[in-house]
Amino acid sequence: MASVWYPAGNVWRYPLARWMPPAALRAYLVSGGFEADVAAAPVTAGHEGAPVRRTGGRLPIVVFSHGAHDHRSDTTIVVQELASHGYVVVTVDHTYDAFSEFPDGRLTVPSLDPNNALVPSDFATDMRFVLDRIEDLAAGHNPDVEHRSLPPGLCGALDLHRIGMFGWSKGGTATALVMNEDQRVRAGLSFDGPMQSDPPISTDLDRPFMLMTAVFTRAAEPSVADFWSHLRGWRLNVQAAGAVHSSYGDTQVLVPQLADAVGMSDEELRGWIGTLDPTRAMRIQQAYPLAFFELHLRGRRAPLLDGPSAAFPEVTFVP
Repeated sequence: MASVWYPAGNVWRYPLARWMPPAALRAYLVSGGFEADVAAAPVTAGHEGAPVRRTGGRLPIVVFSHGAHDHRSDTTIVVQELASHGYVVVTVDHTYDAFSEFPDGRLTVPSLDPNNALVPSDFATDMRFVLDRIEDLAAGHNPDVEHRSLPPGLCGALDLHRIGMFGWSKGGTATALVMNEDQRVRAGLSFDGPMQSDPPISTDLDRPFMLMTAVFTRAAEPSVADFWSHLRGWRLNVQAAGAVHSSYGDTQVLVPQLADAVGMSDEELRGWIGTLDPTRAMRIQQAYPLAFFELHLRGRRAPLLDGPSAAFPEVTFVP
C-alpha cells in the first residue's frame, strides 16, 4: 500500500484523511502495549481525493520508507509540511514489516518469523518498484492495481527530474541503498538509520545526503561512520539534543497525548520520546527536511543548513 500526498485546492468537499486505517491502527496500538481503543483515531490535515493545486510547472517528488515493524504514516508531520510547500510525497508500507490495511479489508502486520524478516535491501527493492509506478503516474497512467479514480490533476503533475527520498531507521538505510542503485533519486535523508546491510554499504555516493542522528551516531555505530566516509558529494549530519531513536517521527507528538489517558509515568514517556520537547521536535521535523529538499531538488538557498541556528538551539551540527 502507498499514499500520495500533494498540494491541494478546493478541499472543502473532501473528507479528512485518517492518520492510519482503523484495523491497522488497532494492531499498531496493541503492538506498543496500549489498549486497542485507548484513543480516537487521529486525523490529518489532508483531504482524500481533493484536486491537485498547481501554480507553475510539474511538482518535485519525495518518497518515504518507514522503519522496522512500522507503517507509512509514521512521519506525517514531515510529509504534510513538504506537501504544503508544493511537493508530491509518496509514502510506502513494506508489506509484512508494516501495519497495513488493504482496500478489501485484509490486514497485514509485521512478521515475527526471523526466517522471513525483511532486510534493508528488501525495502530498497520495494522503493525502486514504487519509483517505476511513479513514472507511470507522471506519464498520465493510473498505477492503482484496481484502477480506482485518481484525484483530478494528479496524472502528469510529477517531475521525474526532481526526486528525493527519506526514511526512518531501516528506511534510512534503504534510502542509502536506493541511492547507490538508482540514479533517479537526486538527494537522500536518513532519520537515525543504522546503515547496517549485508553486504555492507561500500559504494561511494556523489549526490547529496543528510543524516539526522539520535542513537545511531557516527561515534556509536561504525556502520554509520563508514557510510559517512563514502559520501563524496554534499553531506551534513545534524542531531537534536535529547532525541531518541523515535524522536524524528509522529511518535514524538502522539504518545504524549496518550500518556495521561493510560497513566504513563514520566520515566515511561521519556523512554518513548526522550527529553526533546514534543513541540520543538515537531518544528525541527518541519524545518530541516524541507530546507534539505528545497536546496537539492529546487536549488533554493537554505541558510538553515549553513550552520547552527538561534531558532533551533537544540540542533547540533556534527563535524
